[in-house]
Order: sequence, then structure tokens, then C-alpha cells
Amino acid sequence: MKNIYDYTQNQLIEEMAEIGEKKFRATQVFEWLYRKQATSFSEMSNLSLELREKLIKNYDIQTLSLVEKQVAKDGTTKYLFALKDGGLIETVLMRMEYGQSVCVTSQLGCNMGCAFCASGLLKKQRDLSAAEMVGQVMFVNQELLKEGLRVTHVVVMGTGEPFDNYDNVDRFVHILNEPKGLAIGARHMTISTCGLIPKIDQYSDNGLQTNLAISLHAPNDEIRDQLMPINRVYGMDALRQSIKNYIAKTNRRVTFEYILLDGVNDSLAHARQLAHYVHGLNCYINLIPYNPVSENGFQKSSAECVSAFHQELLRLKVNATLRKEHGSDIDAACGQLRAKKMLK
Repeated sequence: MKNIYDYTQNQLIEEMAEIGEKKFRATQVFEWLYRKQATSFSEMSNLSLELREKLIKNYDIQTLSLVEKQVAKDGTTKYLFALKDGGLIETVLMRMEYGQSVCVTSQLGCNMGCAFCASGLLKKQRDLSAAEMVGQVMFVNQELLKEGLRVTHVVVMGTGEPFDNYDNVDRFVHILNEPKGLAIGARHMTISTCGLIPKIDQYSDNGLQTNLAISLHAPNDEIRDQLMPINRVYGMDALRQSIKNYIAKTNRRVTFEYILLDGVNDSLAHARQLAHYVHGLNCYINLIPYNPVSENGFQKSSAECVSAFHQELLRLKVNATLRKEHGSDIDAACGQLRAKKMLK
């Protein structure tokens, strides 16, 4: 059965036409879903009983159910959801100074094989639909509404490689951006990729002014080859050229994500190589403290090392920030809670 959360407003207009309904009915349904947060078709009281019955017959309104919830001391909340087919995914709410940010999973498992990442402990089974991604945001939003809050920012940085599920992720972003829907601004949404160059090139023609983040995590090809298998296909020089083209086309700043791993990529020499790599690009570097994953064997860099690395980048006139740690007292690493549950 088709899911009602799988459609932009224009696509929903087409769906309504297929079941013999007028265009304005799509707007009504859309507002019930996103503005009024309806969780069943029977709640949509200004629709005719006949239309509600058509919706019940033709569309599903549920995408996931809560299996486990962990709340950290800092308010970071990790949700483990079960999908309709029994697959498990994670979603994270991060309470930031600038708003309520949700980290969304885009695939059931991941095939990118990054050496330090918990997400890759379980291989990709399938892509998530747009509805399954929207469902993650809607569930968290409904929880926040109880506090008088709402989701303000979305990052597609959970389990999976978003650009390996390009079409569904693109539809998901457009659905969240709809004015009659959640109306989350494009610049409040970020998509992260480990470096699928053809999709970065395609994304540059997307039309929405969303943010692009590159999971870099290494200052040179030798280290990146070891940490991230994708680099053996799309090396750092080719990646840099793709990013340069993206910036030229979109006039948007790019974020480089860089997890600091003890003794691997965190020396001052590495900081200088990284500064050289990003020189001339409209970008900034987001330095990320590592959440250790016991199966992978990597350790987080010391606070002194992280500070020295950061200061070296600043000395070299590189725009760099140090991400605040979130949820360090729960299964914080991406995919960690799911992997624990699945491996049991």
C-alpha cells in the first residue's frame, strides 16, 4: 500500500485526481498531516466520509513504531524505530542553541564501510522511502509539540549514505520544505555524503538551497583510503574539483566533517595538510569528537590534541569549529544502538 507521507503537495494533487477528488483536497490533507499533525485519516474532520474511506483504502499513514528511547543528560534523545518490514533504524534529536535538530537515517544499514563507523557494522538491506524518512521527523515533532517546541533543523547524517538513495532523499527534502507542510527552510537542512562525486554534481542542480556536508575525516589519500573505501573510487583531488564546481554553481558554502581519531589523523602535520586541501574553497571544517565503537578499535583524540589541531587550523586562517559533544552518556555513535539490538 502507498504511504501518504511519500508525496510532495503537487504529487498529492495528482494522487487525489487519480481517486476522483479535486485539487484543493490535497491541500486539506497536507495541512492535516503537517500543520495539525493528524495521525489517522479519521481525524480529518473537514473531509467527507467518502474521501476518508478512500484514503483509508488506498494509503497507509503509519511508517514506523518506537522500540526504544534513550535520553542523555544534555537532552539528546536517541530513538530506535521498527519499520513495517521489521527493520530497525535510529533517529536522534539534538537540542541546540539555535533550535531542535533531528538527525535522520536514510538507509537500512550501510555499504560504505567506513572503518570507524558503527553504521557499517550491519550492511545495507535497502533504501528508506521518503515516507520512512518523513516519518522520523514527524514522530520527533509530535514529541516536541508536547513541550511547545517543533523541529527546526534536519540533518541527513544517520545510518546510510544519502546520495546512495538520492531520489528518495531529494523527495524527502522537498516534502519538508513545502510551505503548507512543516515549512522547514532549505538552509535549515543539511545532507551529508562521504563523497559520491556523480551525485554531488547532480545535487548542484537540485534547485533547493540546502546545505552540503562532506564526510572527509582525512587530510590525504593514504589515510582516507584506509578509513573510507569510497576514496579508492573517488580520490581527494577529484572530490575537491567536484566541490569546487558545486560552490561555483550554487554560491553555497560547504562543510567538511572531520572526526579526530587518536594517532590516526590528529597531528599538527595533518592539520597543515588539511588546511592546504581546503585552501581557496568557500568552506568551513567541523571538527568532531569521536564516539568510540568497541568493534572498530579507534579511540578519541585527547582534549589537548583536539585543541591543538583546532588552533593550528585557526592559525592557518581556516574557518574551523569544534562540534559540541552530544549524548556521550548513551549509545551516541551513529548506528550503535541499532547494531547492539540486531547483534543480540
